[in-house]
Amino acid sequence: MPVDHYENFPVASFLLPPALRGPIAAIYHFARNADDFADEGSAPAEVRLAQLGTYRAELDAIADKKPTLHPVFLALRPVITEYQLPLRLFYDLLDAFSQDVVKDRYADFAELADYCARSANPIGRLLLHLFGQSSAEQLQQSDAICTALQLINHWQDVGIDAIKGDAGRIYLPQDELLRFKVGEDEIRQRVISTNWQNLMKFQVHRARDLMLQGAPLGWTLPGRFGMEIRAIVAGGLCVADKLEACNFDVFNNRPTLKACDWPMIFWATLVRPL
Repeated sequence: MPVDHYENFPVASFLLPPALRGPIAAIYHFARNADDFADEGSAPAEVRLAQLGTYRAELDAIADKKPTLHPVFLALRPVITEYQLPLRLFYDLLDAFSQDVVKDRYADFAELADYCARSANPIGRLLLHLFGQSSAEQLQQSDAICTALQLINHWQDVGIDAIKGDAGRIYLPQDELLRFKVGEDEIRQRVISTNWQNLMKFQVHRARDLMLQGAPLGWTLPGRFGMEIRAIVAGGLCVADKLEACNFDVFNNRPTLKACDWPMIFWATLVRPL
């Protein structure tokens, strides 16, 4: 299931085959460290972008069959080679993290979905390639799940993101803020209005619909990998339900998975919904 620091990444889950936990951990450390460059600490933007540039240079070295020096890539390179992982997916992640450094508003959902396609979807695609399950339909379903998870995480953290940095980071599409008559000042002031609830209901329902579009993937993938995907889907839907149950007051009731949720999630990995 997702971990706290780099969301939506099932690291060494007990459901995954032991032989793949090392390769998955190598991919995770790449993504987590690169995400830290973009998101953590107080370094200026140019420093963060330069740090991400060092990772991009290491990918270039792999592409050009030149030596790799960074410890993260010394672990990652053999995984890329053995499983023939597309380098484009790693570049996409770096592009998204670089975007996080310089972009803090999204004009519409198409713009936000494009960001998710690079910040979240590559993770699911890399996992599918590791397992040798990467048909066009499987990739499309994985993209739907990963985008949904990314959106749900954004809606969990609206209040936290809005006060990051000088101007805050607001992933809610600007045209939808306007349509639902919610101002950015209301978000920073943690105002729970009917307009806010309507806006968030719209966002959560769209994320849930995406999750359900991708959910069949968990039932077509074999064995423990399929169970892992089903658990991820069930966990994401559970958080979406909690967002709705608290009337979208994410400022005072940030929903997270708790121990009492795990029996339901485990049950969802075993019993296919009608």
